[in-house]
Amino acid sequence: MPAFSLEPAQAAWCAELRALAAERLHPLAEKGEPGRVNRPLVAELGRLGLLPRLFTSGALDLCLMRESLAYACTEAETALALQGLGAHPVHAHGTPAQRQHWLPRVTDGTAIAAFALSEPGAGSDAAALSLAAERDGRDGWRLTGEKCWISNAPEADFYTVFARTTEGAGARGVTAFLVPAERAGLTGAALDMLSPHPIGALRFDAVPVTADDVLGEPDRGFRVAMGTLNLFRPSVGAFAVGMAQAALDATLAHTARRDAFGGKLSDLQTVAHQVAEMALRTEAARLMVHAAAMSYDSGSPDVPKRAAMAKLFATETAQYVVDAAVQLHGARALHRGHLLEHLYREVRAPRIYEGASEVQRGIIARELYAELAELEAR
Repeated sequence: MPAFSLEPAQAAWCAELRALAAERLHPLAEKGEPGRVNRPLVAELGRLGLLPRLFTSGALDLCLMRESLAYACTEAETALALQGLGAHPVHAHGTPAQRQHWLPRVTDGTAIAAFALSEPGAGSDAAALSLAAERDGRDGWRLTGEKCWISNAPEADFYTVFARTTEGAGARGVTAFLVPAERAGLTGAALDMLSPHPIGALRFDAVPVTADDVLGEPDRGFRVAMGTLNLFRPSVGAFAVGMAQAALDATLAHTARRDAFGGKLSDLQTVAHQVAEMALRTEAARLMVHAAAMSYDSGSPDVPKRAAMAKLFATETAQYVVDAAVQLHGARALHRGHLLEHLYREVRAPRIYEGASEVQRGIIARELYAELAELEAR
């Protein structure tokens, strides 16, 4: 089964993706400006046929794409993932008109998508959103408030925006809207962050939206958000695994060649054991990611738990592996432009976005106790 070993065709496809990322995507990434949307890179993802696969393949294929791209070009991986994250609600819940207008442009790389959930006062508590959607006429609203730490903002062409349509209703009072970037009253600013991909803040000053902009149903937007995150959380783990594998391979090569204390660095037992631990955790994370993806593809009811486990374990593992790799490389790994310097800046954010590690632990515990209660009720 793919959860334990890839089929030959899958392994060959992953190798092809790594080669494409190194030969065609990485040069475009190097020409981009950190913190800005790299439109030529996104367009190339479309030309290579990778963006359409976001909506025609399953969760396992998404994970294989993200891991393979991350191994050779984290910028390409992130560009691909953000197109999927921002546009998946349109694919899954959009009206025919919304889908026909936006999805072809997303998949050919000419329209940039963004997922606008986080707010300054509700980063991890997605049900505590305060962006207000106030009624304006019979089938319209005005959006007023802020979003923060939104990937691709403020340069995206459209945003999947989650706003509160019913006060005091918690998760049951949130609606998802598709908001084009040119909509009156919508402004934004870039944020200078540690990771190199584009992140910004958005301000909504009575931005008009109508029933034609709703994704799904009014007051049911939390399901849209959680359904999207259940798909993408395992693939965040795949992104992390790709970075961990790149760091591990660089460490193997370095320690095998590096002269130290009368032999090679790899001859030191403490070094060899460290590398073994890095490999062990990376492979365990990969298996958890694949298992979560297969759970999603099969429609299993345990998707929230498995997705949270995969995202949590893989991102924590990648942090450990990259940090260990930097330590074993020494000062050279801290030079600007070194692979590990780049990975060290990239690896920290996934433990926070799409639900911080603490949130994932909460989801896991909640699902475990729900399973216990169900068993006891039988």
